[in-house]
Amino acid sequence: MKKLTLRVAHEIWPIAGAFTISRGSKMQADVVVVELDDGVRRGRGECVPYPRYDETVASVTAQITAIAGKFDSNRTELQGLMPAGAARNAVDCALWDLEAKSRAVPVHELAGLKVPPQPLVTALTISLNSPDTMAAAAGEASARRLLKVKLGGDGDPERIRAVRRAAPNAELIVDANEAWRPENLADNLAACADVGVTLVEQPLPAGADEALATFKRPIPVCADESVHDRASLRSLVGKYDAVNVKLDKTGGLTEALALAAEAERLGFATMVGCMVCTSLSIAPAMLVAQRARVVDLDGPLLLARDRPHGLRYEDSLVYPATPDLWG
Repeated sequence: MKKLTLRVAHEIWPIAGAFTISRGSKMQADVVVVELDDGVRRGRGECVPYPRYDETVASVTAQITAIAGKFDSNRTELQGLMPAGAARNAVDCALWDLEAKSRAVPVHELAGLKVPPQPLVTALTISLNSPDTMAAAAGEASARRLLKVKLGGDGDPERIRAVRRAAPNAELIVDANEAWRPENLADNLAACADVGVTLVEQPLPAGADEALATFKRPIPVCADESVHDRASLRSLVGKYDAVNVKLDKTGGLTEALALAAEAERLGFATMVGCMVCTSLSIAPAMLVAQRARVVDLDGPLLLARDRPHGLRYEDSLVYPATPDLWG
């Protein structure tokens, strides 16, 4: 088959204010965009390099450029050329986009979805801060149906109680980003349960989460940093109730769809999440999210602006992409 022309670019998208989790704050989203051109049509994909996984813009760009000219439009071939991670995500999603455009077939049909993707309720993230500051942010978003609250260790019971007072009617999920420890796990989970939190993401560090296997969990616990692709699922059985599927971890839509199906087979609920990114990253994730219990695809809402033809966010809903953006 004809080799594809590959282009890769680093883009910077300012964040509205700051985005803060237990590992620190950032003011901009650094994304890497891949374009694949077959001489007639162009497919695009976006990824977000994540330092937590030893990824940088430079390392991801190098991974992508290293495969230029080494593959055609075969996504299966790509899985063997690149490991799971952000770099493969951008290339894989660009291949999906290119195939949909080349075949003039909606991408959801290529993915095996029997009906077109539907609008979904997405979480809006409340960044980690003082209880008063987080309460103020939650109050401004209190009409939304689902809020994701970033926690970070000491003082978390006060933070989650403050958020609940400010947003009494919203469903709350929590993301600790590996910041809790076995000694405060019980108190923090109890505080979350007391205010009606329905899910807690990654309370303990990945690789140091054995305590979850013997701990009676008052609310479901979801793996995030502990899960990447299908190979990581078996070790999570008994420790987690759900897994967070992110395309930047799985290495693209191809593995994300397979991971979600295997997770469900093993009895996990699924959540679909994202990094801080533009709508180009969210568009393929919307296909996986159609089967998820929890959807956290608010990346573009955290930016000062989104790219042209971005996804439509209305009230608590995010709408599927149009072909002008992707697919």
